Amino acid sequence: MKISELSSASAVSVGTIKYYLREGLLPAGERTSRTTAEYGEEHLGRLRLIRALLEEGGLGIDGVRRVVAALDVPDPARLDLMATSQDALVAGVGRELPDDTRARAWLVRRGWPILPEDDPLPGRLEAAWSACERAGIDIDGSVMDRYADAVEQVARVDVASVPVRDPAAAVHRVVVGTVMIDPVLSALRLLAQRKVAWLEAGGDARPMGQG
Repeated sequence: MKISELSSASAVSVGTIKYYLREGLLPAGERTSRTTAEYGEEHLGRLRLIRALLEEGGLGIDGVRRVVAALDVPDPARLDLMATSQDALVAGVGRELPDDTRARAWLVRRGWPILPEDDPLPGRLEAAWSACERAGIDIDGSVMDRYADAVEQVARVDVASVPVRDPAAAVHRVVVGTVMIDPVLSALRLLAQRKVAWLEAGGDARPMGQG
């Protein structure tokens, strides 16, 4: 298909497609003349992924560039794709946060891996942990362990859902899925709190409102 047809099929303007081509986010089409090129379904799929990463995933152009660069490696490993996708998702977050020694010590004790250089997640955890304390919400190591036990179960579901043989789908699941599923998890947590509180208050196992 010509670039105008690619634009129509993807609902992305020709000008934006040309920008993605210049930035290296979208592979070049097959040249048919000095001024025209043909594009295929792989270009349409890449455009949809780029838009999802930008719009639902909340990534910037640099983050998308890192992700598509990982995609273009022949036979990328799922772990490498997950690491690249997570890095793009949290790029710039946590690198200027307060000292994360406590969070790192807890992560080491827990046996959770920390990246050897510039891992932003310990700082992100420390900032959130400290914010809870400033708000009068005490989370000691044992409470953090119980939260971690529950989150590991969620993580197993997440990792199991990442496609093994489709790199583009794997990136989409890690980046866009993380962003879009977070509100689902938040709603489930509130509903679970309601259930636990209901049962501890003497309610029966049937849903509230049903006789």
